[in-house]
Amino acid sequence: MLPWLTCIVGQPGFVFIWISRLRSVSFPNNNQESCAHRSLLMAHLSSNVDLTVGNLFNASHHVVLVTGGASGLGEMAAQGFIQNGARVIIASRKQKDLETATARLNALGPGKCEYIVADLKDKAGCDALVAEVKKRTDRLTVLINNSGATWGGDYFDFPESGWDKLMALNVKAIFYVTVGLHHQLTKGATADEPSRVINIASMAGISTADSTAGEDGGLSPPGTGVFSYGPSKAACIHLSKQLASKLMPQHVTVNCIAPGVFPSRMSSFGLRESTKTLLDNQPSGRVGKPEDFAGLVLFVASKGGAHITGNVFEIDGGAVLSQRGKGPAKEKSSRL
Repeated sequence: MLPWLTCIVGQPGFVFIWISRLRSVSFPNNNQESCAHRSLLMAHLSSNVDLTVGNLFNASHHVVLVTGGASGLGEMAAQGFIQNGARVIIASRKQKDLETATARLNALGPGKCEYIVADLKDKAGCDALVAEVKKRTDRLTVLINNSGATWGGDYFDFPESGWDKLMALNVKAIFYVTVGLHHQLTKGATADEPSRVINIASMAGISTADSTAGEDGGLSPPGTGVFSYGPSKAACIHLSKQLASKLMPQHVTVNCIAPGVFPSRMSSFGLRESTKTLLDNQPSGRVGKPEDFAGLVLFVASKGGAHITGNVFEIDGGAVLSQRGKGPAKEKSSRL
């Protein structure tokens, strides 16, 4: 008996699939189950699927929450969705910043932006944000956990608060906001149209290089380092993979984006004081741009990204690759 599926090689680089004897496929005895399997198989092999950019990357149906959405990477992501017709809620601590960002984003249209004042420093703050989101929508298709902070200090005098505050905001808040909005994320989600959780980590969570800034400075002043930042972002990456494993059966994908240097409040000191040093470490010769970040976010949230979960997307222009083989920054300390 001929196989039901035959691959015929025609022009070089092309493979044509011919369904010759579908009835020879072994399906379960139950007729309804057999029909369901056959329909699913044929749907996946259909040549009638719409692969146009307008269909694959349409964002107009999305309802999005972006924490830390009033500036920096969060605002870039929000703008990407709003300019493509989505409804976006941005959350941050400062109302004035939220008002300014919301007005700017709404002027870009055609999507709509609204805001919620929220401080995610502890579980109570996360719960308050969740409660307000639930008042505004019963369905959330995209959650972008972007709120974050950094802390620079001397290696020998690094404060305990520099660990506690970063682990609370960069890790715990992601967990509590995602858990709190579980119903909104799972409602209406399907295998073909899953909801998305996108957690914003950092290349610092991947790089194991010494974070101490050298004599020419860097993202922090010379001689200081962001020793708790990288570990908190590494924890964000690990948490994202755990959540991906848990939530995919409920049709929610969880992915992580690890940006390098982008214009933001967090990088403003380094970009102002140590521009040449930072650019010298960029093989691309530049830092990240809004279209770099928003483009990746839109892809992960698109139909084209519907079958992707548990991944970490590095977006740093090769900067971490260029660090390999370099020794640690020199330190000066009377305590050695």
